[in-house]
Amino acid sequence: MVTVVSRQGCHLCEVAETEVARICGELDVPWEVTDVDADPELRAEYGDQVPVILIDGQEHGYWRVEEERFRAALATR
Repeated sequence: MVTVVSRQGCHLCEVAETEVARICGELDVPWEVTDVDADPELRAEYGDQVPVILIDGQEHGYWRVEEERFRAALATR
């Protein structure tokens, strides 16, 4: 499962969500969006780094989706 830790009104988050949706759709990988501001623990951990991409609950990256690296990580899970 891929999770995009996101925030309302965040342009980089919108871009990351679009890219993750496209790539996960092509690879048939489930994904979801989680609002960083809805959970105090997430906000404390990731509040300054959104968007954050998690793969199976582990941090993969933040701010931007590096497509080649992201695809490679999904292929090895």
